[in-house]
Amino acid sequence: MSVISVEKDFDSLSFLLVAEFEAPIERVWQLWADPRQLERWWGPPGYPATVEKHDLVPGGEVTYFMTGPGGETSHGWWRVTSVDAPGSLEFTDGFAKEDGMPDPEMPTQRVQLRLAEQDGRTRMELRFIFESPEHMEQLERLGAFEGIPESVGQMDAVLAADMKVEREE
Repeated sequence: MSVISVEKDFDSLSFLLVAEFEAPIERVWQLWADPRQLERWWGPPGYPATVEKHDLVPGGEVTYFMTGPGGETSHGWWRVTSVDAPGSLEFTDGFAKEDGMPDPEMPTQRVQLRLAEQDGRTRMELRFIFESPEHMEQLERLGAFEGIPESVGQMDAVLAADMKVEREE
């Protein structure tokens, strides 16, 4: 797995994941920018995502739902605040109700993605910033701090499968 570190910091209300990939920055960026590729890794294993809307521009939104092994669904949304392809993306991430509308009962968090290329490899820093200690604790109870590294770990398989297809062509 490409995840090299995970850091929970309750003092700064943040969760930072660092990963490195054997792929150029443009290829790793596509895992975020292409909704069909995002579906292949966003969400923990066993809970595949279906992206309904994907407007990755400042002011745009991404809406999706994840389907669990028993058919249950969990809905979510992003409100995009900043995009500087292929190096960075920032958005607010939240839970949604069944109808796709934001769930005001659930916390939101700011997400900062930074990609940097060095020697053909890409380093990804993914930081979640929480509104309050209570929100951070709530997401910890929901399993987000285990689920995020599991989700990111699936990026390797997407990159490897695509590299295999490229070699076969």
